[in-house]
Amino acid sequence: MQTFETQEEAPRIKEPLRRVGITNLRTVAKIKWKGKVYTFIPLIEVTIDVPAEKKGIHMSRLIESVTEAMSEAVEEEVLKTHTSLEELGKCVIGRLEGKHPHRRAEVWIKTHLIIPRETPASGKTSYEPYDVEVGVIKNEDGAFEKVLRVKVIGNTVCPHAMANNNGKTHIQRAIGELEVRTPFEEEIALEDMIDVVESSFSSPTYTLLKTVDENAVVQGMFANPKFVEDVAREIFAKAKERFKGKIHIRVISNESIHKHDVIAETWN
Repeated sequence: MQTFETQEEAPRIKEPLRRVGITNLRTVAKIKWKGKVYTFIPLIEVTIDVPAEKKGIHMSRLIESVTEAMSEAVEEEVLKTHTSLEELGKCVIGRLEGKHPHRRAEVWIKTHLIIPRETPASGKTSYEPYDVEVGVIKNEDGAFEKVLRVKVIGNTVCPHAMANNNGKTHIQRAIGELEVRTPFEEEIALEDMIDVVESSFSSPTYTLLKTVDENAVVQGMFANPKFVEDVAREIFAKAKERFKGKIHIRVISNESIHKHDVIAETWN
């Protein structure tokens, strides 16, 4: 049966597409960090550019040429142990070089990072989950850059209510997001980014808290009241001091006495 390669025809609208590929690919990644091997089950997105003259990716090969090529690249790479998620992403792009022509490529890896923390009073170990995302981008000139993102949950105590109610005030859960876009060679640890955000709240939050720990957290919060604006400024100042690159901060306060939330955001 004769087949027609319509994907190679010129499209009616000749516009280049910067990102075509696969998304929500669930797989396994092994990362060796500080002498230990960590296993992640991340969501991975891999895309390449499509020139204006090409109608599209071969739909019949979307599994073979993109999903298979990209998935194979991912699956072959994740069986190895890498030193970071961004190194894994760069290796995936490298394996795509001979499998699908492109000038620009991106790999995005979204997962959870579990970090053991010591509770503030009892000293017990609490395993805390953090949302992290790593993007590796190969630009048209062949240069690589990376984007590192962390999302951290903390809490805040309202200083305005405290000042006007004889020390009584409302508290809320806050979510701090930090993004750093930097050349690939720049070494930045996701753990360091998490520490910058977490240390900027009125207090960290914990999965495990005994009564003495709860008391310590509450006392620490009330001793350190902050607006969401305070949190955003502190994250931004610490991040600029510690990390080289373009920095983006976003903090959301899930207000306890309002029906709306409050947001503070900035970037350089």
